[in-house]
Amino acid sequence: MRHNIRLVLVDDHPMFREGVALTLGAEVDMKVVGQGCNVDDALHLVKKKSPDLVLLDILMDGGGLNAAKQIGSQHPSCKVVMLTSSEEEEDVLEALNIGARGYILKGIAGPELVRIIRSIEAGESYVNPALAANLLGCASTSNTSTRGGQSGHLSDLTERELETLKLVSKGLSNKEVARELCLSDKTIKSYMTSILQKLNVRNRVEASMLVRMQQK
Repeated sequence: MRHNIRLVLVDDHPMFREGVALTLGAEVDMKVVGQGCNVDDALHLVKKKSPDLVLLDILMDGGGLNAAKQIGSQHPSCKVVMLTSSEEEEDVLEALNIGARGYILKGIAGPELVRIIRSIEAGESYVNPALAANLLGCASTSNTSTRGGQSGHLSDLTERELETLKLVSKGLSNKEVARELCLSDKTIKSYMTSILQKLNVRNRVEASMLVRMQQK
């Protein structure tokens, strides 16, 4: 049997939160160790309960993105996942840029939510496919007008660059990637610069989404 995935849920809608808690708590490998409704609750529960993963609503009191940023800084071992109704591009990009491992829209079916949480705990990352496609479409339009080309393909990358990008797409920082590949931070930064140029994307978030989309 798998070890229990310890979860904290923070959402300002009690009925929704309780429904998610019941769904996840029914799984043999998951345990909801705390629930809250605002940023203060989120920070307190993560510090007190040391969960493996925290689910945050962006629109809760104090701002879920604010909570995600503080948790990422103070408790880096806790994986942050946004479970929200916000489909705003700015919210998705900010969440991923501050280290969220997942961006899930409310309304998702219970079994799918369970599957995604297990995959994130195993080291993967997740963005709602429609949002990811929309972001890549916007990036492609922007790149076409500013750089005169479409997004590149993974086949344009060297083997080492592809290794680097796959690790980045799992949420690893440059320093963590360097340690994983036994390379220097400077080398990884150089790889990332080359990757962004070859794929014709603006940042590591777009590159990560591109690798996930093209590998499907």
